Amino acid sequence: MSAWLRRGDTAPVYDPAFGDRALAEARQDLLLGRWEGARDLLARDPGGWDRRAHRIRLLADAAAGRQTADVWQASDPGNPDAAVLRAETEVMRMFAAARTGQSCDVERLERAAGFCRRASEIAPADPYPWVSLLALGRLYPDGHAQMNEWWQEILRRDPCHREGHHQALRYLSARWHGSYGTALNFAWDAASYAPQGSPLAILPQVARAEQYRHRVAAEGRASIRLTRHWNDDGACRDLRDALDRWIAHRVPAAQDVADLNHLAHGLVQAGMGDQAGPIFRLLDNRATEVPWSYTGHREQLYIRWRNRTLPHQHPPMPTA
Repeated sequence: MSAWLRRGDTAPVYDPAFGDRALAEARQDLLLGRWEGARDLLARDPGGWDRRAHRIRLLADAAAGRQTADVWQASDPGNPDAAVLRAETEVMRMFAAARTGQSCDVERLERAAGFCRRASEIAPADPYPWVSLLALGRLYPDGHAQMNEWWQEILRRDPCHREGHHQALRYLSARWHGSYGTALNFAWDAASYAPQGSPLAILPQVARAEQYRHRVAAEGRASIRLTRHWNDDGACRDLRDALDRWIAHRVPAAQDVADLNHLAHGLVQAGMGDQAGPIFRLLDNRATEVPWSYTGHREQLYIRWRNRTLPHQHPPMPTA
């Protein structure tokens, strides 16, 4: 029994590596200026594109503020892992610049896209360079004309690529180059065509969370259009579908912590807390900032609903 089950006030754990210890160690190495750990990690069989995508994304996030990935790629220019990581690192740098208000002109964006294209040539079977391009496309002022082409390249390599679908959803959202309806239709289509057990079943809830964030930023939480945002018939149907199509047939995946947090959050917001307990049990006190931070204080909300939906378990009383 997890120790936190006996203490309702225990803070949740925020671990971006989602329990992947080898990833956490390689990420720390990059922060310290050492790329050998990332090289060794990515050279191993990651157990599918999903785990590799999670590792590339987290490593690039650590490398974006340093030159470690640049040095590795320059020292071994033919290494596919170095090329893919460098490409995603360049994309991370563009987003970091955009967040701080720096100019992301087309020339700079095209330079980053060039790293992605070269990575796709060096690692032709890997979907991730195309995922990097898909993410980068959001930063172009009017989107990018080749988005559909990049999307098809991902599908050819992995029709159910989790990170690719999430990046496509963001691009199609109202915050970027689409609308809530466009993003939700994409999410419904992806969820309906995904095989049973696929975490893509949670995509409609991700679309709903991103729209809530966008509308709150534009109109405030008191907006009348948010009154039934989480608990209308469509939201409840999507959550039941996720339980039936994903959880009932779930095969553990690298980014389950993020997807399970979306499901738990959606269930409690929709008034379906009676079905959230098993999801919190699967999470085992592992939380993510998104989407809990969209609706209030992330930690307080997580603890409140965890404790309401997953009753306290106490150690058995000693026998005489």
